[in-house]
Amino acid sequence: MSSRNEILKRVRAAQPTLIPMPADLTSTAAGDVHKFTEVLQGIGGRVVLMEPDEEVPQKLKELFPSANRVVSSIRSLEAFFLHDHAQLDHHSLEDVDIAVIEAQFGVAENGAVWVTEQDTIIRVLPFIAEHLVVLLDKASFVADMHQAYQRVAYDAYGFGVFIAGPSKTADIEQSLVLGAHGPKSMTILVRS
Repeated sequence: MSSRNEILKRVRAAQPTLIPMPADLTSTAAGDVHKFTEVLQGIGGRVVLMEPDEEVPQKLKELFPSANRVVSSIRSLEAFFLHDHAQLDHHSLEDVDIAVIEAQFGVAENGAVWVTEQDTIIRVLPFIAEHLVVLLDKASFVADMHQAYQRVAYDAYGFGVFIAGPSKTADIEQSLVLGAHGPKSMTILVRS
């Protein structure tokens, strides 16, 4: 017997006993805004629950009083909407203080939001601004990534990403730095 066959024989003999997969990994629990808030705050983000009569532009002024340039991919935010996004040179977004986008849903277990290219209109938008603000409906939370993957599995999109919290690194002298290679903050505005 060749040494190759001897090795393969030993590997086959040393295999662990197979155990069956759980019947159903998916959760039926609804997403919880409180769990989402707790997790997102733990990774450096924040959640702001908006009152039904509050307007987004006013809330932005309240939360970011010194912001100069605010842009948005949301048409209803007319004052901030990037009307020329199809012809826009992405480098012209380098001085954006706040980018406002809308997410399709939030994941309670990890504080992430699901965003597609249709939500951002420019892929770089959520990553180039100093501060990222994401609008999310209170009814759009899922409990875990199993539910999240079920939701995105059959959608038609060219680009999609889960975003959780501001960018961060601890590579610099073992000290946590927020906003090292992306937004310094991530704020989720939850609408009723």
